[in-house]
Amino acid sequence: MNPVRHLRASTGLSQSALARAAGTSQPTIAAYEANRKAPSIDTLQRLARAVGLEAAVEYYPPMTREERRSLALHRAIAERVTADPVPAVRRARATVRRMARVAPGSVALREWRVLLDRPASALVDLLTDPSPWARELRHVTPFAGLLTAGERALVYRNFAAEEADR
Repeated sequence: MNPVRHLRASTGLSQSALARAAGTSQPTIAAYEANRKAPSIDTLQRLARAVGLEAAVEYYPPMTREERRSLALHRAIAERVTADPVPAVRRARATVRRMARVAPGSVALREWRVLLDRPASALVDLLTDPSPWARELRHVTPFAGLLTAGERALVYRNFAAEEADR
């Protein structure tokens, strides 16, 4: 999850409004959100304080290759959810119902039921979150099948190319 995008989503501000509040420029905020520029911890704290919040740093174990690949796939799913949330969420709810018939006591599926009632922006945040909790939930994603085989193959090819550059 991009911390600047998350900050804006949690406050409902535009890039321009956040930039004005923090005394910086909209292109700078856009560069942070596009990962073209990396804000320091001090900058993140300044951005948060500018909108009446505090920033906190979290540490967790590095992702495995499989978790990084899942995250890459779920970023593409997040784009689909953002573009057209209603059918994506409808399909995910149907998937949760089918999965629950096989694993009726699944804690993860109970979580997904709750999460699928939240706004699409919250789902997008979760789908792109590197935290251990989000990683676990992605193991039982209800968004399987949302992307075509060709779209998944493209994500996997791009992922393999990025991994080769690591």
